[in-house]
Amino acid sequence: MLRPTTPVAVDRRSPLPGLTGLRWLAALPVFAFHLSLVDFGLNPFADGRWARTYASLLGQGGWTGVSFFFVLSGFLLTWRCSESRGTAAFVRKRLAKIFPLHVVTWSVTMVLYAFALAGSPWEYLPNLVLVSSWIPVHDVYLSVNLPSWSLCSELLFYLSFPALVPLVRRLRADRLALALAACVAGTVVVALVTMSLPDGPGVDGMPVTNLQFWFGYNLPLPRLLEFVAGMLLARLVAERRVPTIAPWVAWTAVLVGYVVASLGPFVLGFVAVMLVPLMMVVVATVQRDLAGRGTWVSSRPMVWLGEVSFGFYMAQQIVMYTVRITWQHGATYSVPLAIADWLLVFALTLGFATALHRLVEEPAMRRLGTRHQARAAAAAVAR
Repeated sequence: MLRPTTPVAVDRRSPLPGLTGLRWLAALPVFAFHLSLVDFGLNPFADGRWARTYASLLGQGGWTGVSFFFVLSGFLLTWRCSESRGTAAFVRKRLAKIFPLHVVTWSVTMVLYAFALAGSPWEYLPNLVLVSSWIPVHDVYLSVNLPSWSLCSELLFYLSFPALVPLVRRLRADRLALALAACVAGTVVVALVTMSLPDGPGVDGMPVTNLQFWFGYNLPLPRLLEFVAGMLLARLVAERRVPTIAPWVAWTAVLVGYVVASLGPFVLGFVAVMLVPLMMVVVATVQRDLAGRGTWVSSRPMVWLGEVSFGFYMAQQIVMYTVRITWQHGATYSVPLAIADWLLVFALTLGFATALHRLVEEPAMRRLGTRHQARAAAAAVAR
């Protein structure tokens, strides 16, 4: 049900475990989508009907999961933003979150595969410094550890956030909804522009050209709309200017949107169709957490999965290609064995993700992300 609420600000210090759980629900469909790709030898099903059904059901999952990540990123950063933290401290902490794990997975991929495949440093060095998605060359914007393309957008978000958050804070409360609607409309405009781009070389397994895929999906600048939408949504929720949304309503909207996106024009499924349903899920989850009545996504197992979700996202290609291509040479299997193979890849990816989280992500955040805070605290005590 949707019910009006009174515009009274909430305590932003309240824990939001549900949003951590939602990060896992963003990562999992991306994994499932990649493992469904028949043209790349990753789909394990020998039966053509099963392979096609799996691919068609998960075809929208990759786009939806990435969009979910971007909305969550904008929401969480705005919700937790402290006015006392300087720009340098903020950027340092965000870079400590993504770069060490990215460098490790980039290096592992290079050692295992990319040195044997990459044609020149032009193809893989832009990926290392997270500028590859700005370059409209397929072998550049999708290079080395392929999922890392989205970190180019995240880097733009982090560098832009210190300039964007004062604008969001100064925006009049009665104009927040209009600004959010403008972001949603902007994603539709991006899709329409993408569809109008001139013909050119295509992308394997997709009904789009290379230029369309780059502009409509990989280019970081248009993805800023999802991030800003998340920022605006955080203010709307914090000031109780959104109606109460029952979780079942939000998840039903996601299901309906997923079906529409799967059946509609391909590029509209990148972002435009799913953006509002995904924001509804964020609102419903946060409202339940704030009320102390968290849903299943707030459970301890889901929170743990959410904590390792970044490692899971970054580890997926390494494990998939090692198991499905290097070990199994793209072999396909009967339905029971294919399901078992899927679970094997999943388990190995989750194990690798856990190791990355504990050995790379957490230590980097402790040593790099909090060093400035520790120095500031020490200086305050000295004074």
